[in-house]
Amino acid sequence: MALKRYKATTNPRRQRVMIDRSSFAKESLAPKRLFTPNDKINGRNNQGRITVRHRGGGQKRTYRIIDFNRNKFEIVGKVVSLEFDPNRTAAIALIVYPDGDKRFILAPAGLAVGMSVVSSKKEVVLEPGNATLIKNIPSGFNVHNVEMFPGQGAKFGRSAGNKIQVQGVVGKYVQVKMPSGEIRLIHGDCLATIGVVSNEDHLHEVIGSAGVNRRLGKRPSVRGVAMHAQQHPHGGGEGKTGTGGPAKDIYGHRVGTRTRNSVRTNKFILKRRTK
Repeated sequence: MALKRYKATTNPRRQRVMIDRSSFAKESLAPKRLFTPNDKINGRNNQGRITVRHRGGGQKRTYRIIDFNRNKFEIVGKVVSLEFDPNRTAAIALIVYPDGDKRFILAPAGLAVGMSVVSSKKEVVLEPGNATLIKNIPSGFNVHNVEMFPGQGAKFGRSAGNKIQVQGVVGKYVQVKMPSGEIRLIHGDCLATIGVVSNEDHLHEVIGSAGVNRRLGKRPSVRGVAMHAQQHPHGGGEGKTGTGGPAKDIYGHRVGTRTRNSVRTNKFILKRRTK
């Protein structure tokens, strides 16, 4: 997707760079059952306590129900529209099947209106949007929308520009390289979709102004050194003082500390992430 820039009529517009959405459908052709209200939680848990900071407000959104299972096997569907989804960075595609069923899927790069896609547990044509078991995909191919466990629904490779590289079959598992650089094993019966997730230029978007971030539901972040000593490990002191030691987050953990603590799945990770 192309990038869009504006005339410098104001300072924020001078900096603003966003994705050109002119190729998306102006109105959705999907039935109402594919849309559901998206209640905001604003970073709070079921007790009302803030567990994720800097979230709140923002524009109201309607959630689009995405088919992450791709369980309509052996039936060829046709792409009737590419649409913008405010809840994710990638574009979505509306698929219509011969029986009249309509479903949203994540749109891979190269998918266009009028093309056909199919999902199967057997081997399929290796074209963007087709889904099959990951053990059927040759080494070196890029895939996305990959399941963690068979039948669970896709968990990996769903963000804009993401791709997972198939590296080979190891017994009943398949070795893959994740977008983070991690190399891990995934069960061969997990479904994966051919291609790279669309909107690869999302990386080059520039917000340009604080107001855009507020409409996205992102609240301001306060520096730790500007806080009171009881509010942050960096806080306190007279005037402009430093952190007083290694940088820490608001909970007292050193910045960069890995928090992963799942011994049960360590055996599936062959190489740790690099990003």
